[in-house]
Amino acid sequence: MFSRKLFFVLLPVLLVTACKGKTSAPEVDFVADTVELAYAKGFSIEEFAGYDKVTVHNPWQPELRLAVYYLVEADSVTTPSDGLKIKVPVSSVAVSSVTQVGFLDVLGAIDKVTGSCSPELIYQPELRQKASNGQLVHLGDAFTINVERTMQLKPSVVVMSGYKQDDPYAERVQKAGIPVVYNNEWMEETVLGRAEWMKFMALLVGEEAKADSIFNSIATAYTDLCKLVPAGDKRPEVLVGSNFRGTWYMPGGDSYMARMLQDAGGNYFYANDSTKGSLPLNVESVLKNFATADVWVNCNFESRSELIETDGKHALFGAVKTAKVYNFNKLLLPSGANDYWESAVARPDWLLKDLIYIMHPELLPGHTLRYYQQLK
Repeated sequence: MFSRKLFFVLLPVLLVTACKGKTSAPEVDFVADTVELAYAKGFSIEEFAGYDKVTVHNPWQPELRLAVYYLVEADSVTTPSDGLKIKVPVSSVAVSSVTQVGFLDVLGAIDKVTGSCSPELIYQPELRQKASNGQLVHLGDAFTINVERTMQLKPSVVVMSGYKQDDPYAERVQKAGIPVVYNNEWMEETVLGRAEWMKFMALLVGEEAKADSIFNSIATAYTDLCKLVPAGDKRPEVLVGSNFRGTWYMPGGDSYMARMLQDAGGNYFYANDSTKGSLPLNVESVLKNFATADVWVNCNFESRSELIETDGKHALFGAVKTAKVYNFNKLLLPSGANDYWESAVARPDWLLKDLIYIMHPELLPGHTLRYYQQLK
């Protein structure tokens, strides 16, 4: 953190932890250090004397900044005027997405969560208990956050996903004096890039060292798993997603899911496509390109009979005939909460292990699927 870096700049021969908590540090505007991020591209961290500068880049216009935050340990520290000053570590957090819950859970900071959008979608047991006891404030929907409840709650920060450049609800919360922090992990191009946003969340709750250690172990586990996967033509063809009212949303070739399928040893038809988001396809084109696919993953149905009853064309896919269809609902609760959208974002190594086992079961003998289950 910045206080440790400040001491390093002023007196490098001493232990960096010696000046923790000092508030009389000189305020200078040179960069003491730039934190190197291995995979994440959506934010950057610069450690200055007296504060950390965190920049969240604009997903729609990468050359622009979406937000700038100056993190201080003391209100007396003066920061530049082009960003929002936030005192850390924060005492409370309101979240808008379950992915943020996943990060805070990994960091051991669940106790700081006091409010949430759509709390019924939270899988984490402690927060579910808090919600059932009325100890977790319901802040409405992520797209239309309840500003009045948020103002009454007065969390130290509200963590939101930047779904659009101008959010009137976020602006109202900000004007009420509650800092809004944008976590855009969902816009990353790789699953390890998404997971590295735990370092962003760690800055808020004072767990930077823990985040570094955990993320390094996750990245190592992930890359080690990748080494198990065979190259060449031994890769099964894989179909992804589901038919929703006549439109099949499939990951673009430049998306994190497409890259993960490749890491897991799958052969994906759109792997060379340059789309970062989803591809809206009709059932006929999917049949044309995936009728003989060996495996179907992320199918949001509970059984093959339900799948065929919904649309008879589903019976034409080879993966349906051979019962090689998998949904991601093994940890789905009746409320709609699904740990696939929560812990799997912070732990892509766990998710990759499932996918490798589905496509190459011989590589992980004895593995039990965590997030996926095979449709009967």
